[in-house]
Amino acid sequence: MNDTFLKACKGEEVEYTPVWFMRQAGRYLPEYQKIRENIDFLTLCKTPKLAAEVTIQPVDILGVDAAILFSDILIILEPMGMKVEFSEKEGPTINEPVRNKASIEKLAIPDIEDDLSFVLETIKIIKDKLKNKVPLIGFCGAPFTIATYIIEGKSSKNFYHTKRFMFQNSNLFNYLMEKLTVTTLSYLLAQIKVGVQAVQIFDTWAGILSPIDYTRYVLPYTKKLISDIKKENIPVIYYVKNCAGILKEIKKTGADVISIDWKIDILDAIKKIGKNAVIQGNLDPCALFMPKEGLEDRIKDILWKGSFAKGHIFNLGHGILPQTPVDNVIYLVEAVHYYSKKS
Repeated sequence: MNDTFLKACKGEEVEYTPVWFMRQAGRYLPEYQKIRENIDFLTLCKTPKLAAEVTIQPVDILGVDAAILFSDILIILEPMGMKVEFSEKEGPTINEPVRNKASIEKLAIPDIEDDLSFVLETIKIIKDKLKNKVPLIGFCGAPFTIATYIIEGKSSKNFYHTKRFMFQNSNLFNYLMEKLTVTTLSYLLAQIKVGVQAVQIFDTWAGILSPIDYTRYVLPYTKKLISDIKKENIPVIYYVKNCAGILKEIKKTGADVISIDWKIDILDAIKKIGKNAVIQGNLDPCALFMPKEGLEDRIKDILWKGSFAKGHIFNLGHGILPQTPVDNVIYLVEAVHYYSKKS
């Protein structure tokens, strides 16, 4: 197996810098679009054979060093008793947001093996078809990020409802975070049990918080989640969008790999989290629209700066955009491998 990605996660010596992408299985690929012509997003997530197929597509097409399970961070909400609708234009919406004690108490703790059996079956199919070509990454939404969706009812610009609830009803907010931590832990453990070799925790919206609020309301739960997962002896990656203001706090989570967005220079990030950390990132997804000469310069710059960390995994600062030219993504993978290869 190509274990370069797993070695990099541990900060071990590698022959070249591994690369994979958030949302690497997605709408920018014609092969994915062809499957989506006859099926909606949620049904695709719940159809193991097809979910496995779109997971593997970018491994074959792009030559990336890891596959990531095709699913969605909100897939756990339905078995918790919430109705989630996915729209191409508006994103996910939740009709009955959670904003009081009664609605939190109604949330069920799912039996992952029963309620999300389709996810576990997808992993089994992927593992069988990958035949150890590259590692498979499992994932979940972090408790706080999941909380923002179920409190807001949808994506938000100012997260008014979340912050108001957090500040005015801190005990209830903690109760919600405890439930979500238990759920996300069991979800990740189930994924690990059937074969994922690393996990990424997406805390996309934690960057909306000040350092003091992240430390008080988020860190204890994230730290516990990561600590329990690390007992399984697989790498844990933690990603926060808009992470620059809370990197020192993020370091305290204990994650093996800290994944950063593009809004901070990677050298500055390394200085904040320390040279003994493994870092992932951090090309602006829109840089994939640049001419290849300009893209090459960006790649070299990130590779050079990433070399100052204990380990570096090349990735974007967020997911691949649907309009992205596939040729440029392939070129990026080839360039990362070529320019980072140890002579």
